[in-house]
Amino acid sequence: MAEGFDGTEECSVGGYEVVDRLFEGNTVLCDGAMGTMLYARGVFINRCYDELNLSQPELVREIHAEYLQAGAEVIETNTFGGNRFRLEMHGLQDKVREINLAGVKLARESVNQIREKQASEAFVAGAIGPLGVRLEPLGKVGLEDAREAFAEQIRALTEGGPGVGVDLLIVETMTSLAEAEQAILAAQAEAPGVRVVVMMTVDEDGNCLDGSPAETAAVKLTEWGANAVGCNCSSGPATVLSVIERMRPVTTLPLAAMPNAGIPRAVEGRTIYLTSPEYMASFTRKLVKAGASIVGGCCGTTPSYTRAMKSSLRSLEAMDGGAQAMERAGSNRSATAELSKVEPPALKDRSKIGGMIAAGEFVTMVEIVPPKGIDCSKELDGAALLHRLGVDAINVPDSPRASARMSAQSLCVQIQQHVGIETILHYTCRDRNVLSIQSDLLGASSIGLKNILCLTGDPPKLGNYPNATAVFDVDAIGLVNVVHNLNYGLDIGKNSIGGSTGFTISVAANPGVPDIEQEVRRFAYKVEAGAEFAITQPVFDLRVLREFLRRIEGFRIPVIAGIWPLTSLRNAEFMKNDLRVSMPDEIMARMAAATSPEAARAVGVTIAREMLAEARPMVQGVQVSAPFGKYAVAAEVLGLA
Repeated sequence: MAEGFDGTEECSVGGYEVVDRLFEGNTVLCDGAMGTMLYARGVFINRCYDELNLSQPELVREIHAEYLQAGAEVIETNTFGGNRFRLEMHGLQDKVREINLAGVKLARESVNQIREKQASEAFVAGAIGPLGVRLEPLGKVGLEDAREAFAEQIRALTEGGPGVGVDLLIVETMTSLAEAEQAILAAQAEAPGVRVVVMMTVDEDGNCLDGSPAETAAVKLTEWGANAVGCNCSSGPATVLSVIERMRPVTTLPLAAMPNAGIPRAVEGRTIYLTSPEYMASFTRKLVKAGASIVGGCCGTTPSYTRAMKSSLRSLEAMDGGAQAMERAGSNRSATAELSKVEPPALKDRSKIGGMIAAGEFVTMVEIVPPKGIDCSKELDGAALLHRLGVDAINVPDSPRASARMSAQSLCVQIQQHVGIETILHYTCRDRNVLSIQSDLLGASSIGLKNILCLTGDPPKLGNYPNATAVFDVDAIGLVNVVHNLNYGLDIGKNSIGGSTGFTISVAANPGVPDIEQEVRRFAYKVEAGAEFAITQPVFDLRVLREFLRRIEGFRIPVIAGIWPLTSLRNAEFMKNDLRVSMPDEIMARMAAATSPEAARAVGVTIAREMLAEARPMVQGVQVSAPFGKYAVAAEVLGLA
């Protein structure tokens, strides 16, 4: 027997009943692609990836660890092709048991390690892919031979029992129902106590590759005894979503969805998947809403996708406040939460800015960035100047560009106490877990900060400390949900906090991003979560702003346009190339034509005033940045100096 599998090792997590919660309707996040990760590390595509369990175990173990650290609750063994037919292609048909045992051992070691380090629970799923041969009547391999091949692999995957063998089996990427049935029968015979998830792969029309409709697949797999059914691989999230929507009405089993990161493209000799982690994360929410409770990724997905999907799920949980889980468990906490819920003050009564937004008045704001040290006298003097000139509020960023600065909350408090002008606190998810977020927000409300701009936050790699650890328990959407619940007197768990925090909730919008569809989708989610007004990134191309406003007509909230007075051609180049702000060639030419720093500053102010004048009829206010702490320049743009 392989080392560690002599049958005497004590079961570390109990019987197979420990995985019951994965099949009770709770949302579970699985890992992503193993093959994609191995390929990215230079393993040639013609290698037997399953054999790496024996020849390069540390590489496989590292990939498991990365997925677990990204938030995966279930990792699959590196055994997708670990059956005798596929291994025979590499002359390894006699190593079925050895390869599968090693695959389980590596995954189990990774799970045990994460449990010790983070005290978090995770499970090992035995990955079982198609046999790679045609079955009768289309091929030479009989159904009994196919069943025995699956049985051989399953015996190895489950050897040693609970806590030593796998916790569950995932039969995936099945192209025909006949083959899927043989895998189920083999599992029932060889491992009757082990839960089995079965996922089909489909064409672009949502039908299995043997021609069976998704609905038929769900019904048949349910009848044959699968414990969860669903779809993986295929042409991407949209196709898998359509399959889940078709399966949900015809089966009561949990549904599993693990799409590819879109259709791969060949780029300079390498296979590249172009679907972004953010796009996959947005579809994760849709999959869960459509009825999927077991979600993950397939080809092309990596730990960055898992991390984004985890964030999306947390956002969804924050939005739901755990209501779905409580309902499934038959809890009466939802009713208790409803009784504890309080109505927040009307928007007009929460803050000066809230009142102006509610009344449809034009709002003027100026951004003041916190200092890098402990002396904020310059910022307080700037706020006092702007207050005297008639600016309505001061925006205070939260360590922009992932830099280490005085906390935005501290500067906001000092500005309000010493100057008397209202502030808008930028609050990011980068540096805080959900407990810290809630504590900060309760504290902010108690000391009189009533305007919150909910942001995801720049990743640490953009700043001076690229190795700093980011948290991102939730993103901006989830943060809006948290603040919205606090406004109704409820914490993250829907428990009463005794009263409303009374925040005016704002969010960011970037009309000039390359993927405008994704930006509009996320904006819609923010509005749905409870956002009450939005502040845009700096606008230099009014066509872009106009198009963005057109796209959000169906869920429009008041929009404050960001205005940035350029100070030089280099400043314009930085905005265009580093920050990816849409910058018309005409503006670049005007800045380039300036013959001195003073002339460049004057041109920048003129352009900003032109932007303000043209944008004013389209928006409900402006936020003007004060480049390099030049607050008088901001006032000049507003026509107040």
